[in-house]
Amino acid sequence: MDILLVGSGGREHALAWKIRQSPLVERLYCAPGNPGIARVAECLPGYKTTDAEGLARLARELGVGLVVVGPEVALEAGLADRLNAAGIPCFGPTAKAAQLETSKAFSKAFMARHEIPTAHYGVYERIKDARAALKVFKPPYVIKADGLAAGKGVAISPDRHDAEAEIERMLGGRFGEAGARVVIEEFMEGEEGSLFALCDGKRALLFGGAQDHKRAFDGDLGPNTGGMGAYSPAPVFDEELVMAANRRIVQPTLKAMALEGAPYRGVLYAGLMSTEDGPRVVEFNARFGDPECQVLMMRLAVDIVPYLLACARGDVSRLPEPQFKAETVICVVMAAKGYPDSPLEGSIIRGTDQDFGPHVQVFHAGTARREDGTLVASGGRVLNICAEGSDIAEARERAYRAIRMIDWPGGFNRTDIGWRAMERLPADDD
Repeated sequence: MDILLVGSGGREHALAWKIRQSPLVERLYCAPGNPGIARVAECLPGYKTTDAEGLARLARELGVGLVVVGPEVALEAGLADRLNAAGIPCFGPTAKAAQLETSKAFSKAFMARHEIPTAHYGVYERIKDARAALKVFKPPYVIKADGLAAGKGVAISPDRHDAEAEIERMLGGRFGEAGARVVIEEFMEGEEGSLFALCDGKRALLFGGAQDHKRAFDGDLGPNTGGMGAYSPAPVFDEELVMAANRRIVQPTLKAMALEGAPYRGVLYAGLMSTEDGPRVVEFNARFGDPECQVLMMRLAVDIVPYLLACARGDVSRLPEPQFKAETVICVVMAAKGYPDSPLEGSIIRGTDQDFGPHVQVFHAGTARREDGTLVASGGRVLNICAEGSDIAEARERAYRAIRMIDWPGGFNRTDIGWRAMERLPADDD
């Protein structure tokens, strides 16, 4: 089978790395791809992920048997819709179903209609209405841009003054059309994690969990980002919480989407808060998380292609629950200095192609090659350093040792990824 993977980030590099291992795959294409993906797939750099018509035409011309959609912007552009119309199996939901991620206002109203547990909220289009609504909520205030903002459209304001300033920034055009509306939510106390499920429109298979770090700097300080690191398994997801989330959130969501005429096919990412009242939804994503995907792909102990294909064809009933390695995997994001606001592009990166040992993988997220072959930074989040270990401590040690082997003065990374899991490790007897 020939497969087309859409995307150019670290998530897509991890997917390409895992898909390439499948004996079912003959040729793997990636549009547009990146220098890391080029080592495992044939990259087609002339395509934009928002060009749904062009990508659908490319899939027809290549004669692929499956298209795997990585980024949310391709889903919002309707790529799955065009592929479905052409009879090409697509792993990824339609634009209507993807509204679970692409419109926070839609997602919150959907959850309210179907009594799926989440935070209380309000949706506002005018600055004065949003500022007035702050009287209804208590600090800290959670303020979200309605549309896609590359993981940066969420602010947690400690006081009313900061919240009013954030409202003015968002509704004043900071995120363009994505910020034409804002959602204000109650702040939920608890620990957050990400639970994944593979869906065929009617059924869902749980696909593991992870915990990521959104803030830019150590100690969970600084601005929100698309994610500075992740690890799996996440101790917060004990069996009781996972079963409750499946029963109260995943299965009802899948059923309700079908009832509303938007059957959901692909991966459903449920960002959950573990609260005193059980799991509640922080957000839905309509694709694999980034960098959560990277740790899940390294832990997955089975061929992923049959699962991707079964979701695309609308029947996962004959597949067993996916199996994962017992080891812990961690991903540390190396970002360009200035990220997330003004990342420095063009800085030279050396040392990514060396042998880091059997337990480490380096996934490219925002890199490019000059004509002379030099690797340079071309985005905000640039490299994903992933390592596995018998526990979080060993995985962390391997990941940070690999980071020290990379020569990139133009980058930075958090040094405390996995700190919550580290706190759960048993104390040394001495």
